[in-house]
Amino acid sequence: MTISDRIKKGWNAFMGREPPLVDRGYSSSRRPDTKILSRGVDRTIVTAIYNRIAMDVAAVDIRHVKVDQNENFKEPYDKSNLSNALTTEANLDQTGRELIQDLVLSMFDEGVVAVVPVDCDTNPTTGAFDPITLRTGKITQWYPQHVKVLVYNEKTGQKEEVTLPKRSVAIITNPLYAIMNQPNSTLQRLIKKLTLLDAIDEETSVGKLDMIIQLPYVIKTEARREQAEKRRKDIETQLSSSKYGIAYTDGTEHIMQLNRSLENNLLSQIEFLTSMLYGQLGISKEVFEGTADERTMLNYNNRTITPILMAITEELTRKFLTKTARSQNQRIMFIQEPFRLVATSQIAEIADKFIRSQILSPNELRGIAGFRPVDDPKADELRNTNLNESADAAPPASTNPEVNAEARNALLNYMQNQNEGGNA
Repeated sequence: MTISDRIKKGWNAFMGREPPLVDRGYSSSRRPDTKILSRGVDRTIVTAIYNRIAMDVAAVDIRHVKVDQNENFKEPYDKSNLSNALTTEANLDQTGRELIQDLVLSMFDEGVVAVVPVDCDTNPTTGAFDPITLRTGKITQWYPQHVKVLVYNEKTGQKEEVTLPKRSVAIITNPLYAIMNQPNSTLQRLIKKLTLLDAIDEETSVGKLDMIIQLPYVIKTEARREQAEKRRKDIETQLSSSKYGIAYTDGTEHIMQLNRSLENNLLSQIEFLTSMLYGQLGISKEVFEGTADERTMLNYNNRTITPILMAITEELTRKFLTKTARSQNQRIMFIQEPFRLVATSQIAEIADKFIRSQILSPNELRGIAGFRPVDDPKADELRNTNLNESADAAPPASTNPEVNAEARNALLNYMQNQNEGGNA
């Protein structure tokens, strides 16, 4: 661009600002559509468990695809608005991956979550529709054929309740509901124990002295009690008004400091419940620390991540794809990267086996490994590159009919001469 074009078309965010009195609607100092976990969860280690699993689920690609007769992935189906919502832009505030992470967090916290098609190409209550934007919502009321959902309205900037038919809303239930959301489940018991432990810690760290004063007389009458209470308040006043917290007592009085709290088995119960929860969820300490080996991560993916992904994709397929689309082999499918848990030193060996067995072409393997494809036509061929082509191999037949006719006539003349020579 020339200097004159830059002056005419250039734009700066701090130039030409609108006056501050312009009404842009409801405003908030924090993002209003952000998921807020239930009280008692956000103060415990359970939040770390929720977030770790939600991140791992969101890291898997969920796409609108076409499958073959064996329900295997054939090709992506990018013609629909639903595909754009799941991969690129779910709504004005979230990408497709952020929507999935928000969905999993809400599902863990509430047990059931609704995926609401906010904008559609047609009215979803009348028949087939293609969702344009999606948002997660909290189901506040259940009806036989409808649900009332609390969902964020980007037009007003607030969460509002809407009543929608069940057939147009994806209702996803936590597959780990019995472990995480039942009133007496392992996770709920752990949350209660952790909340109780936090309350005890707060009580022991509020700056109390926790001491007993032994007075030189027996407190049995009301007058002695009033005298003892007056003496206690006098010591409290001395300590609070003193710069260094110093007080004096009578020579006949004794002070006993309670420097340790009574012991209980609360901590051991928390450790037991945490270990039990890890086992029931199929996760381990190494998974959160990032030191888990391939077998541990495979067990974690199969027992924890895959059931959640299946619950999400099956419900999205059932509600957002019509019977006609499903009969055309359209599905909502999660696609996991097969080499994500493989060490770099093993990728070359695996790639060699895939190419020699003619499972993947070199360019397909380069795409999986994150490299750009090469322009060599042989890189797109399914063949064993370790075997050299025979130099004596017959060349391929020509596609020109005249050339084929000439070759056929020459062959017939050769065979006729051979026959005549044999007869002679």
